Amino acid sequence: MKVYDITVPITPDIPVWPGDQALKIRPVMRTDRGDPVNLSAFSATLHLGTHVDAPFHLFDEGQTVDALPLSVLIGPALVVEIDHPEHIDRPELERIHWPAIPRVLFKTRNSEYWKSPRLAFQEQFVSLTGEAAAFLVEQGIKLVGIDYLSVDLYANQNLDAHKILLRNAVVVVEGLNLLSVPPGIYELFCLPLNIVGVDGAPARVILREFET
Repeated sequence: MKVYDITVPITPDIPVWPGDQALKIRPVMRTDRGDPVNLSAFSATLHLGTHVDAPFHLFDEGQTVDALPLSVLIGPALVVEIDHPEHIDRPELERIHWPAIPRVLFKTRNSEYWKSPRLAFQEQFVSLTGEAAAFLVEQGIKLVGIDYLSVDLYANQNLDAHKILLRNAVVVVEGLNLLSVPPGIYELFCLPLNIVGVDGAPARVILREFET
């Protein structure tokens, strides 16, 4: 039984969305300075690396991260590989056979961006159209994951995909690294930090093959 860690490692050079607070790690205590322990502090956007967007990200009445049900964050998930170089649209999704699984993770060329050494923030990433997001809601999908920092096009300031998904209480997981994961059905474990009252949080995300 193989396990895939599809979480992007958090390092000081990790790219963040333009305008978001980059990661800063500050040493507070160090044993080589005579302190009794090594202790660090950090500050960063909550939408750092592999992270979860809760409905509160866009809607004041929406669920915050701490209120997201574990029954949605854990369970069978379908990994779908998309070859379109620019976006994921409704016609492409309509050609896929959708099993009765309420979680989908999209593997695209975006995962190449997470190779080491990592590139700076990339504007030309693959994302969802609003029509594709609406199709996923119609299919009863409760969690959508993608392998870069947004489900929306960089230039789409209207955030169509975000609005459609989060308005319908669909959990959005962004910043996945699916480079080594073959398409198929897996058991998903998506565990965002349990920070009360916030719009998003970094998450450790694991896929496990089902036993045959």
